[in-house]
Amino acid sequence: MAATKSVRQPAKGRARAGARTVRRWSRDVTEHSDALDLEPHLFASDNPEEIAASLKRSALSSRRRKGTAFQSAMSMLNFYINRAGRNLPKARRATLEQAKGQLRKAFGRPA
Repeated sequence: MAATKSVRQPAKGRARAGARTVRRWSRDVTEHSDALDLEPHLFASDNPEEIAASLKRSALSSRRRKGTAFQSAMSMLNFYINRAGRNLPKARRATLEQAKGQLRKAFGRPA
C-alpha cells in the first residue's frame, strides 16, 4: 500500500494568510501615498466641500505628483470610492460623489 501525501486545506471560514495584507494595502496607500499627503480622517467628513477643499490643498502643495493637481486629487478620491466598493454605504457614496462635483468646481472644471 502506497502512502499518500496529505495536503492541508484552510479551515472553512478562515481567511487565507495573505488576505490581511490585501486589506491593509489600500489603507496604506490612502495614508502614505506618494502622490498626496492627505489630512487625517479626510474621507470620514460628511461635508463634500470640506473634502474637496482638503484634496485641493493637498494636491497643490504636493511636489511628488506626476500629473496635474486636479488629476491627483480626483484620482485619490476615485481610488477611495473604488476600493470601498460594495461596503460603502449609499449615504457615504453620495457624499463622496458630491465631493467630485465640488472638486471640479474648485479647479474651475466643467461638471
